Amino acid sequence: MSAPLISGIQQVGIGCQNVPETWKWYRQVLGFDVPVFDEKADAPLMTPYTGGKVHSRQAALAINMAGGGGLEIWSFTSRVSQPANFKVEIGDLGINAIRFKAPDVKKAHEWVKSHSREATGPLVKLPEGEGFWGTDPYGNTFQITSDATWFQTKGKHVGGVAGVVVGVSDVDKSIVFYQNLLQPLELVYDKTGVFEDLPTSIPGQRFRRALLRKKFTPDGAFSRLLGDVQIELVQALDRTPKKIFENRYWGDCGYIHLCFDTLDMDTLKTKLQAQGYPFTIDSESSFGMENAAGRFAYLEDPDGTLIELVETHKVPILKKLGWFMDLQKRGLRKPLPNWMLKAMGLGKVKDK
Repeated sequence: MSAPLISGIQQVGIGCQNVPETWKWYRQVLGFDVPVFDEKADAPLMTPYTGGKVHSRQAALAINMAGGGGLEIWSFTSRVSQPANFKVEIGDLGINAIRFKAPDVKKAHEWVKSHSREATGPLVKLPEGEGFWGTDPYGNTFQITSDATWFQTKGKHVGGVAGVVVGVSDVDKSIVFYQNLLQPLELVYDKTGVFEDLPTSIPGQRFRRALLRKKFTPDGAFSRLLGDVQIELVQALDRTPKKIFENRYWGDCGYIHLCFDTLDMDTLKTKLQAQGYPFTIDSESSFGMENAAGRFAYLEDPDGTLIELVETHKVPILKKLGWFMDLQKRGLRKPLPNWMLKAMGLGKVKDK
């Protein structure tokens, strides 16, 4: 078997109107309290998705040291980030929800209910396991469920990003895309029917749901932190789904992209292009984000959902001491030792 080209989910982008305010909620309620970068700059390479114009933005990447992917919280500074002009429903085309993991779903449910002012759904039986749905203060839906991979759980009721729920128009086409992107990828379930757990305002709708899982392998500097990848594809069968970002910019309000930690961008680009999935954006050389650096690229899934790929070259281990790791010199595939990953947690933000 060839070596994996992707380690795990690096982060999910959340477009908002106020980065500090949004990050505070995710920090206090869901535990994303360790900053990797927080930067204001122009985004010149993203013009294909920002109306052909260069816009400026603020972006902050935060992680949860329990394990899982992080969150890139993003807002325009050159314009007001726009919300969707309709209520996003499960099955609409794009990222419908983030799946956060919890070491104990019942305790996580109690924690979120007591720490968030937003509506939190009941504990429900999912197609696999148990979990619950909720919303952040900005109308974004999330799900919290269990996962088998953890970095550390001490003091954390909720972990990082385990995956996403993606609305698609054709589950079969989407399975092929994600299997090509994330090999090896297993199909956990593929079910069709009316699902009582789904948070929808249209009762009785039928959906097709397929869960794809990439199991953890020790490939990549952050693999032990990132863990498994879970992607649930949801196809609405009784209505025509809307495209969540139609007539809006990348970076507007909502879940703007799904980002994977990439280990060999050149090989992955060649492979995906040969399969009919070209990159729409490629920084080609290393870019800088405050104290971090790497190469990034974008492509689209069959419904236009934006997939970001980041090959990390430099990352802060302990910013307060000016300690950074050059991963190109070290080797992108070699996992960082646990003590070094834990050192990143020393920079955590403590709210009063």
